[in-house]
Amino acid sequence: MLSSKPRLRAAAVTAAAVLAVGAPTAYAALGTGGDTAPDPRAAATRGKSYIGTHLFFGTGRPDGKPAVTDRQFMDFVSQRVTPRFPDGLTVQDARGQWRGRNGAVVRERSYQLTVLYPKSEARVRDRDIEAIRTAYKRAFAQESVLRADDMESVDF
Repeated sequence: MLSSKPRLRAAAVTAAAVLAVGAPTAYAALGTGGDTAPDPRAAATRGKSYIGTHLFFGTGRPDGKPAVTDRQFMDFVSQRVTPRFPDGLTVQDARGQWRGRNGAVVRERSYQLTVLYPKSEARVRDRDIEAIRTAYKRAFAQESVLRADDMESVDF
């Protein structure tokens, strides 16, 4: 029995050493834990307070006309959006669905437009965004243009 205690102790020390050396490597490989993990508080304070507004534009037309084309939409962006947001914007192709006033579910090709602006400009930008929404509804016979606003920390 006395001879098995040193072997047991040696095995325990070896296992502890393997775990001590291997654990930080495993956590680093997973991107979690250890000293290499970024401090989430640092990321939350980086950048300036901005608002991100996302507009969703459907392309189907209830009046029976053909759907809004890429060219028509990009012309709209050039004429109505870019003058109001010349510092930059993002347009993404999307697929969406929504329930219209008549209760029917409509599925259509869509565009998502995102603009970012300083929180301090929210009042002025709100008027610009509402003018864009109104112009699109009128130009392409749309019931609505969805708007979603988020608070963002932005760093260029």
